[in-house]
Amino acid sequence: MDNPKTHITTDELKYRLQFHPSDSENAQEAHEVVRTVLLEAADKLVTATGAFSREQSTMVTKLEEASFWAHAAIDRSDGPSA
Repeated sequence: MDNPKTHITTDELKYRLQFHPSDSENAQEAHEVVRTVLLEAADKLVTATGAFSREQSTMVTKLEEASFWAHAAIDRSDGPSA
């Protein structure tokens, strides 16, 4: 039986907190796909939800968060396994 992970290692922390440049054409293309998809979604959702509201602002914030995580996933994809 595998031992459950009990903490994040120093190496994992270093990897998570360092800069991960997009050095391959595939990664650069993936970043562009993320930007395009999220911009299209944001534009359609803002139009569909009407006048500015707290809820709409939160929706955009969550799309920004999705963008962050998508870009991080692309940039970290060659990192150490969890």
